[in-house]
Amino acid sequence: MSLRIVVCVKYVPDATGDRRFADDLTLDREDVDGLLSELDEYAVEQALQIADGADDAEITVVTVGPEDAKDALRKALSMGADKAVHVEDDDLHGSDVMGTSLVLAKAVEKTGYDLVICGMASTDGVMGVLPALLAERLGVPQVTLLSEVALNDGVVTGRRDGDTATEQLEASLPAVVSVTDQSGEARYPSFKGIMAAKKKPVQSLDLEDLELDADEVGLAGAWTAVESATERPARTAGTVVKDEGEGGKQLAEFLAGQKFI
Repeated sequence: MSLRIVVCVKYVPDATGDRRFADDLTLDREDVDGLLSELDEYAVEQALQIADGADDAEITVVTVGPEDAKDALRKALSMGADKAVHVEDDDLHGSDVMGTSLVLAKAVEKTGYDLVICGMASTDGVMGVLPALLAERLGVPQVTLLSEVALNDGVVTGRRDGDTATEQLEASLPAVVSVTDQSGEARYPSFKGIMAAKKKPVQSLDLEDLELDADEVGLAGAWTAVESATERPARTAGTVVKDEGEGGKQLAEFLAGQKFI
């Protein structure tokens, strides 16, 4: 039986774009481009490396998001993943990490898995808790924030680097792991990979397929909510210090006024 690897990825707004809230205080996706979260590319890369070392392995990438989220899946497929699952439903609008983890758990169970790999966090929310929530919902062990990961004889092992210590961790499959941006550079899709990705299967699922009710997800089921938001003020001109003999003094006074010195 082949090793079933599932990679959870997220379609996020481009950080260089002009991001803003919609009227319901959820992210306005209409006016900003999206892409595969950069931190999830490391998860895809580690899945590919593990699959390369296995006798028989299949990699499925899973995402929850709007129609455009297929772009994130295509990027992962062009890197080398075998197939994809896209969960899309209008009632998912406004889901927080609790609702997303529930949907992902149902999708992963439906897909079938031995090892689930996630990035360390998303580049938009940057919460970093989804892998732990996913493991809890699946009822399997979690080995998170790994800068090095390997799989041998049904046991996943890895190294977690902290500020003051390094830990060696392991867990028996099935398991959920998350990897950091120190786990190894993600490969660039080749032209061949990009063309091949267009023919790889992408399965579409909705809440009914996952046997979930609308009130369990979306804004109605969210555990968190944005109550108010204020647009960032326009950038003002800076203070220019002209050196006419007392530039150093003026600079020191400015820094002291800002409490930098």
